Amino acid sequence: MTQAQALDILKTGRSAFLTGAAGSGKTHVLREYIKYLNEHDVPVGITASTGIAATHMGGMTIHAWSGIGVRATLSESDLETIITKQYLKTRFDRVQVLIIDEISMLHHFRLDLVDQVLRRAKLKDEPFGGIQVVFCGDFFQLPPVVRQGETPSLFSYMAQSWKELNPAILYLHESHRQDDGPFLRVLHAIRDGEVEEGIGEVLMERLNAPVEGGIEPTKLYTHNKDVDTENDREIDQIPGEAIEFYMEERGRDALVLALKKGCLAPEVLRLKPGAKVMFVKNNFEAGYANGTLAVVEKCSQDNIVVRTKDGKEIVVELDSWAVEENGKLLAEISQYPLRLAWAITIHKSQGMSLDAAEIDLSKSFERGMGYVALSRVRTLGGLSIKGMNNMALAIHEEALEMDREFKKASDEAVSDLEEMGGKKLREAQEAFVSRGKKPKKVDTVEATKELLLEGKSIAEIAAKRELTEGTIIDHLEKIKAKEPQISMYHLRDTVPVSRFKKIMSAFQQVGTTDGGQRPLSPVMSLLGKGYEFDELRIVRLFL
Repeated sequence: MTQAQALDILKTGRSAFLTGAAGSGKTHVLREYIKYLNEHDVPVGITASTGIAATHMGGMTIHAWSGIGVRATLSESDLETIITKQYLKTRFDRVQVLIIDEISMLHHFRLDLVDQVLRRAKLKDEPFGGIQVVFCGDFFQLPPVVRQGETPSLFSYMAQSWKELNPAILYLHESHRQDDGPFLRVLHAIRDGEVEEGIGEVLMERLNAPVEGGIEPTKLYTHNKDVDTENDREIDQIPGEAIEFYMEERGRDALVLALKKGCLAPEVLRLKPGAKVMFVKNNFEAGYANGTLAVVEKCSQDNIVVRTKDGKEIVVELDSWAVEENGKLLAEISQYPLRLAWAITIHKSQGMSLDAAEIDLSKSFERGMGYVALSRVRTLGGLSIKGMNNMALAIHEEALEMDREFKKASDEAVSDLEEMGGKKLREAQEAFVSRGKKPKKVDTVEATKELLLEGKSIAEIAAKRELTEGTIIDHLEKIKAKEPQISMYHLRDTVPVSRFKKIMSAFQQVGTTDGGQRPLSPVMSLLGKGYEFDELRIVRLFL
């Protein structure tokens, strides 16, 4: 199935399981579908089984979204508590589409709990309360982590709710990461459980082999301890003091914590010129993607310049990871989208595309781990294997059998799509996006502007809008950028005069970046403890 065919089926509102080999474009299809839903004002819950995957998608974990947390069962009392929480009730009332990424790592019994919650919240005895559910993932990748004392887990397609939902299977067959024929054959052989002598010989040729292209490879390890040791040792060997960049945060504490756990950018980013780094977010316009490797060329509190392996110089801008729901910002963290890249864990590498990797599979402890690691790399020439064990290339036999079934079901879905024809397809898609459509809401920034012009304070606007003060400040920054002459003088009293003057003085000492920006982190460093980022942002409105 092609990406276009998968999108056509999703747009009809049919619940589905979007799958395919690593690098087949699953995340791209999800992003395109989310964009389509937003354009048509269809409320969507964006979730994933892990914090890392959720952060990539701009959502939250399914555990947090559904309110089930780490529970393994739900009593009647638990269900009642969940569906009567106002913020969850509002979420469940509105949602029409639920996306769950990295479904392979979600326990089957927890998927059934999500189903229970939505049936009760939607007052519909239908799978997941009758909404469209889109699972995404690959069961050849890492399975659910079972905590000590927890019920043994099956793959989520064994959940009763999955069986009742009967999702369409959308199996993407194209490769958008690897175009190296021999390497693709290796990956397909591992995936199909057919690692014969010839395939093994191809991999053994990469044992301790240097990578091609002249770029230092990222080292992939199975355990965090090896990663931390490697990165700390390497940066400490570079002469000079490291410059530290601190993550900024705002929003609900629990969601901020979840964002931090899921974000691959560290809370404290240590850099020096010469440090090897990796981008941890996609920004194709700026010239990088999640997994792009580079070396730091220049580094100061307000200026980071890196050079990629193809010689492209990139001035790295501060970026953010956020949780939004129905146009409302719930939490946000800001950091430069980089991390030290001498080493990374295989688990955290999921979703990345790497130009060069040195992979140590000698401590592999989970089926699928080798496939995940090897499939991160674009070419055989970019791969160096440092060790393997008997588990390294193992896959789950059950996943292999189900994969064959998924391919057959996907072929049937393609046939059904072709039989439907263009006219019926468009009618089905139009019927879906028009279902439950409500009048378009007033632009949220404009609503804040109206209250600003009435002379309301930040606290008053936040209370009136039922938003956080941090979100209102975000709106004010956008208003000021668009209309520099707009009067905000009455907001000066928000920050006490003495503190206002000290912050203003700090901004003047730090100055602006080459792009004319006024960064917060160096000002905060100059002021020291006792100041809040929101105070700095308010003062910055008057510069």
